[in-house]
Amino acid sequence: QVQLVESGGGLVQPGGSLRLSCAASGDIFSIFEMAWYRQRPGKQREWIAQVTSEGRRDYADSVKGRFTISRIYANNTVNLQMFSLNSEDTAVYYCHVELRHHYDPDVRRYWGQGTQVTVSS
Repeated sequence: QVQLVESGGGLVQPGGSLRLSCAASGDIFSIFEMAWYRQRPGKQREWIAQVTSEGRRDYADSVKGRFTISRIYANNTVNLQMFSLNSEDTAVYYCHVELRHHYDPDVRRYWGQGTQVTVSS
């Protein structure tokens, strides 16, 4: 019912920056939260940033001060601007959305397909 199209991943040198984008489309009545997760090699998937329905932004300590999450309400898009990247930021990054469909009172959750970010010289 909902598709999350993720883009912006790639190879970047240490100290560099990247911007990830995730656009949600389909049967969307309202979005409550949009977030970014990542899974580093050999580790569990971890939450790194989110923006709530009230516009509040929260970050994991590992990315605080370096990453910025933002939401474009007009086209149901969430971005993640990443700065001062280092090797520990190498991971598959996933977009996550909590939303309501039309005529459905329940909150539904969707994941993007993931996009690879590699930080290397």
